[in-house]
Amino acid sequence: MAEVRDVNLNRLAVFVAVVEAGSLTAAANRLGLTKTMVSAHMQRLEHEVGAGLLLRTTRRLSVTEGGQAFYEASCKILQAAEEALSAVSGESAPIRGSLRVSAPIDFGTLVVAPLLVEMRRLYPQLEIELVCVDHYVDLIADRIDVAVRLGTLADSNYRAVRLGGYVKWLVANPALAQTWGKLRSPSALQKLPHVALSVLSHPFTLDLQRASGARKSVRCDNTWLVNTADAARAAALAGGGFALLTDFAIGADLVAGRLQRILPEWSSERKGAYAVYPPTSYPPAKVRAFIALLKRRAEAGWSA
Repeated sequence: MAEVRDVNLNRLAVFVAVVEAGSLTAAANRLGLTKTMVSAHMQRLEHEVGAGLLLRTTRRLSVTEGGQAFYEASCKILQAAEEALSAVSGESAPIRGSLRVSAPIDFGTLVVAPLLVEMRRLYPQLEIELVCVDHYVDLIADRIDVAVRLGTLADSNYRAVRLGGYVKWLVANPALAQTWGKLRSPSALQKLPHVALSVLSHPFTLDLQRASGARKSVRCDNTWLVNTADAARAAALAGGGFALLTDFAIGADLVAGRLQRILPEWSSERKGAYAVYPPTSYPPAKVRAFIALLKRRAEAGWSA
């Protein structure tokens, strides 16, 4: 059996990157190394541990049974090392380097971008990049340090921290809402002009609930579609119909009177907002600082 002194522990990080990236080329891009160098590290690591870790063919790369166990152990070793370094450096160490953040387009625009401006002021040595997309990103392949995700999290190996919650409200232009008068139940929405998101799985159907727990599902017959939340908000502001929009997106509009809630006793189910980061990393100081700022913003209200 190989002994610890026989193994170059630096190669563990390369091995973990190869397994998570799924190929030598992707791992090389992630690590900033050449593919040849990554391959050499893997060959030497297998020689040092005295076991095959990877199965390579012309089409794919897979992990052996022993390699999977070694991967899981390597993750724990790297995490412990990062925790030790964090403890040594202390919280007084300057936050520097680069921070690459992913967020949904509307939340990223309205909440994360202003927050990152604040973070930039607090940590001027930190280089920040915000990537706003409405599809799930591969944190490893896309080199994302931390992603914000809304709603129900899909099963994954990523680590997640709950930041807060959000809810969707029924809103409309006040002048348009006045023409409808007081609505008495969600059923009244069925024939009214409705601005909906085409990216939803059921854009014509509203699933609503009351604080009492009562639920109501309404299919709207007078719906027109847009493909972004920003467009839905703009259409509602312009009087194109009512919309079911997130509280963080329209909070300021409600305060200013540009929009008003209709059927205010009804809303969507409250869902969570999460910070997600790769599984093998004890979150570095820059990620912890970002999460802390987001939590404070959630406590104060997303639109604060």
